[in-house]
Amino acid sequence: MAEQRRDAGDGRDAGETGALRAGEALERAWSELVATARRTVCDGLVVGTSGNVSVRVGDTVLVTPTGVPYDRLRPEDVCGVSLDGRQVLGSLVPTSELPMHLAVYRSTDARAVVHTHAVHATAVSTLVTELPLVHYMSAALGGPVRVAPYATYGTEKLAENMLRALRDRTACLLQNHGTLAHGATLDQAYDRTAQLEWMCRVWLTASSVPGLTPTLLTGDQVAQAGERLKGYGQP
Repeated sequence: MAEQRRDAGDGRDAGETGALRAGEALERAWSELVATARRTVCDGLVVGTSGNVSVRVGDTVLVTPTGVPYDRLRPEDVCGVSLDGRQVLGSLVPTSELPMHLAVYRSTDARAVVHTHAVHATAVSTLVTELPLVHYMSAALGGPVRVAPYATYGTEKLAENMLRALRDRTACLLQNHGTLAHGATLDQAYDRTAQLEWMCRVWLTASSVPGLTPTLLTGDQVAQAGERLKGYGQP
């Protein structure tokens, strides 16, 4: 019988080495998820445990547990589910908004999702069906940010409404609820969340001036900005 292939560095077989690396990847991802969740609180995007964060590692989705303050989360509190929602890691109950997170992963190539109850974004979600084009950074989210119609939190209906609002976008507003943004990394998903909250604040501030109406950009102007943004940053 052929011998099992051994890792050149420490004599472990390939399967054992692969499992070790997978475990290390999950450990790192959980640490980054907890840090991102705590950041949403520190930056005022959520109050208490009102938001949630997830990250996909292979076919496992690590997600914040329901009702646990983020500053109390420890490495051993890891909470993970499969793409069909079956819990595969930890004993803490996953966030009630798990249907939204899983819907994003099943429908897009996203690797991270951030959901918040940010004040200005939530306020805007009660006023319009689409965030007015008050700033060209709308292009960074794929275009005009839509508002998903209201549905009870934690339901499949809310997940369905969210997916429609997310079509060709990386972020949306949830009516009378908050925001959802996704990205290739936790940092990217978080940055998109913060950008959306900032644009909502700008629009609300400009709209509050008596007797004046904010100047809005056209779709073409935002599209042109989007083309320039593709080359933004360091190579």
